[in-house]
Amino acid sequence: MDFSKKGTARKQQYIRSASRKIATKASVTVFRLFMVGLVSLIIIGSYLGFGVLKGLADSAPSIDQIDLEPTGYTTNIYDKDGNLIDTLIGAESNRVYVEISAIPKVLQNCVISIEDERFYEHNGIDVQGIFRAFFVGLKSGDFGQGASTITQQLIKNQVFDGGAEDNFTDRFIRKVQEQYLAIQLEQKISKDQILEYYLNTINLGAGTYGVQTASNRYFNKDVKDLTLSEAAVIAAIAQSPTNMNPINHPENNTQRRAQILESMKRLNLCTEEEYAEALSDDVYSRIQTVNDEQDVTSYNTYFVDELIEQVIADLQEEKGYTYTQASKALYSGGLNIYTTLDSKVQSVLDDVYTNEDYFPKIGTDSYWELTYALSIEKKSGKTIHYHTNDLLDYNHLTTAYFSSKEGAEELIEQFKAAMVETGDTILAENSSLIIQPQSSMLIMDQHTGNVVGLIGGRGEKTGNRTLNRATNTTRQPGSTFKILSTYLPALDSAGMTLATVVDDAPYKYPGSDKYVSNWSGSNYEGLTTLRRAIMRSMNVVTVKTLEKVTPKVGFDYLQKLGFTSLVESGVSESGKTFSDINLPLALGGITKGVSNLELTAAYAAIANGGVYSKPIFYTKILDHNNKVLIKNKTSVRQVMMESTAFLLTSAMEDVVKKGTGTLVGFKNLIMPVAGKTGTTTDDLDLWFSGYTPYYTATIWSGYDNNRAQTNTSYQKIIWRDVMERIHKEYGLEAVPFNKPESIVEKTICTKSGKLATEGVCDKYEGGSTVKTEYFAKNTEPTEKCDVHVPVKICTTSGKIANEFCPPSTVKEKVLLFKEETAKTQDTPFLLPSNDDICTVHNAKNSGLQNLIPTPGQGITPSITTTPPNTNNSGNGNSNGNSGSNGNGNNNNGNNNGNNGNGNGNNNSNNTGGEEDYYDPEFDYDYGD
Repeated sequence: MDFSKKGTARKQQYIRSASRKIATKASVTVFRLFMVGLVSLIIIGSYLGFGVLKGLADSAPSIDQIDLEPTGYTTNIYDKDGNLIDTLIGAESNRVYVEISAIPKVLQNCVISIEDERFYEHNGIDVQGIFRAFFVGLKSGDFGQGASTITQQLIKNQVFDGGAEDNFTDRFIRKVQEQYLAIQLEQKISKDQILEYYLNTINLGAGTYGVQTASNRYFNKDVKDLTLSEAAVIAAIAQSPTNMNPINHPENNTQRRAQILESMKRLNLCTEEEYAEALSDDVYSRIQTVNDEQDVTSYNTYFVDELIEQVIADLQEEKGYTYTQASKALYSGGLNIYTTLDSKVQSVLDDVYTNEDYFPKIGTDSYWELTYALSIEKKSGKTIHYHTNDLLDYNHLTTAYFSSKEGAEELIEQFKAAMVETGDTILAENSSLIIQPQSSMLIMDQHTGNVVGLIGGRGEKTGNRTLNRATNTTRQPGSTFKILSTYLPALDSAGMTLATVVDDAPYKYPGSDKYVSNWSGSNYEGLTTLRRAIMRSMNVVTVKTLEKVTPKVGFDYLQKLGFTSLVESGVSESGKTFSDINLPLALGGITKGVSNLELTAAYAAIANGGVYSKPIFYTKILDHNNKVLIKNKTSVRQVMMESTAFLLTSAMEDVVKKGTGTLVGFKNLIMPVAGKTGTTTDDLDLWFSGYTPYYTATIWSGYDNNRAQTNTSYQKIIWRDVMERIHKEYGLEAVPFNKPESIVEKTICTKSGKLATEGVCDKYEGGSTVKTEYFAKNTEPTEKCDVHVPVKICTTSGKIANEFCPPSTVKEKVLLFKEETAKTQDTPFLLPSNDDICTVHNAKNSGLQNLIPTPGQGITPSITTTPPNTNNSGNGNSNGNSGSNGNGNNNNGNNNGNNGNGNGNNNSNNTGGEEDYYDPEFDYDYGD
């Protein structure tokens, strides 16, 4: 640096020079321009940034239009007494909402301390937290540390679907809108309301949502009962429901739980003693114990399966939902469904059906049925599918029924080892072993239409909404249909009575060469009342009766009884027409069969005095806010006269007392029981449908894929024990079935169906035929018996005595006036013909007319044995004479087994199994 005089002068000259002035001026100008530009950029950038942020905020959903309340809730199902029996849980719906007042402060504080410790101080966004997260990010290079408040997390979960964006731009946009909405939300609702929504919304692992469900899942207790240690466990899960799950990852949860407890102590939300106690608590052992108890795969009951079907259908029909909407409402809508299920009744059903002693012994008449499928991709790329028949063929077997599960499983392994080679890939494999025969039972309260209990199958249930044999399958009903298709319309509208007589004799279907077979074989009883035909389940009498009623009338009654599977007319694939409006209808020979549910409802109508009640499974459905969504009430209609219902009940009491259903009578309890047995060809289906004054129940048993059975009585014993235990459980009083005032009694002859003649009908050689019978008023007989005839018989010749027979050889007998074309149990007691006169004592025909009294004192006999017109095709009309004049084929009475004859032919107390009838023309199974 030159500080001499000359140097200083040069310096001053340079400063005053024009070039220097120009350079200085230019520098100042450039600086000024730079500063102006910088400020302008800042201003413009600020405006642009503000505009962008404002635009993002303006594009956010309106705070007034968003709903932050959780949307998926558990549906609760209650029995008839209001007890919780089951829950339905859809995706993200395992949630039970609780108000903030029910959530303990200790849990609230645990969540706040780890998720948003300044929750009660900020206005929706935590500025301090944002700067902390920013500087931590600058220092570590990781900007992933969260600064979201509880308010922001709630908005993220409920408005932005959890914030699962896959790029920075979308994430930035969501974050801006989230913060904007958080500020607005805190101006709209309280902090406690925000916290309440949050604690009921968050995913807490193991399929639970909200703190109430999580508390039940991990600790089997209500949320209000949580301790500090347990609350810290739940609060720890919120950060990562998978990685912090205390069941699967207890070590991760332990670390975060410790952080929470430390924060609680630091924020003075717990004492040092509480902190130490919580930290030393072996909470994870308790969690594992609860998990072991709860971690058992369980499925809906058969009742709940059918309930689901009913509710979905009703939501569509009554509320206009689509199927998808109805399903979502059911599984995620938090509904409260109050059912008709009686838990005591269901408990008895479950207890009996899990007792294998009630069923045929495995290996004799009970087996495991195998269904198998295997798909393999060969190393060549070819795909091969194997099925049950392939496995059977490989093992040289002809049946898929096994006496042990182990044996079947061993064959599966052998087959798989043979089919799968090195390099092959198993694409899919499925096998099931179902115990057979199967069974279903359904119980109704006939007075209300309520289904109070049901079993849809025997053995372990392996899934939800599986095959429900009580409601979803149809089987041939056998002789249970005789009551409904034939005897009901006969008594109700065809002018017949229980005293109407029909000749049980060899009989062909009109227009065919096919005989109707009685289950008792070729043993025909002759003139038989409808009461006895019901008691003995007699096929010939039933078919003849329906011929008079006409199949169309019978069909119409069945439809009124609620059967939906009947076929009025149809065309097969081969072009052949078919219909259930035929005489086989009398014996249960129908195209598709019937369900247990609809058969039970039909019998319940008889039990309920002729009033049909559509069966229901629930009484009401409340929405999540406990407002009535659907109120369910059974629809009722009178389908028969009250007197008809009583007459059928009376006849079916005989079925249980001395007919084909004696095994169902209660053993250790006095209780009236009425009902009807039913079987089909080869005993493929075994039924009993019956009732007491309190309940109606139907049981079905058989192989799913039709297999003959040898044990044909076990279903009756099950029905008896279930019903007897239910009546004992409730201490129900033995009261008689209600007899309406429209019922009268008369003493009748069971061979004519008319009023009994004293000294004649009771002296009949085949046994007394005098019985007291019930009638609907104005249908009772008014004429005297005209088929029993007193006649003198020569004991030497066994023929009609003439005037030359010694008095010591003459005996008066009461015989039957009837024409026969085939042998029946009446045959030994028929009145001899006019030519059948004693010849041992030189009888003279001239005296005959004085020796044989005219039957009925000149009244033309009402019983004929003229074969039916074969051109009638089953459509013969009722005589409409109220049963008072007996029209040849119809009769009724109380024959209780006392008309067995001297030759022992009339065995009316036979309670053996009922034989079925099969007509290949219709390809149906017919009843007993």
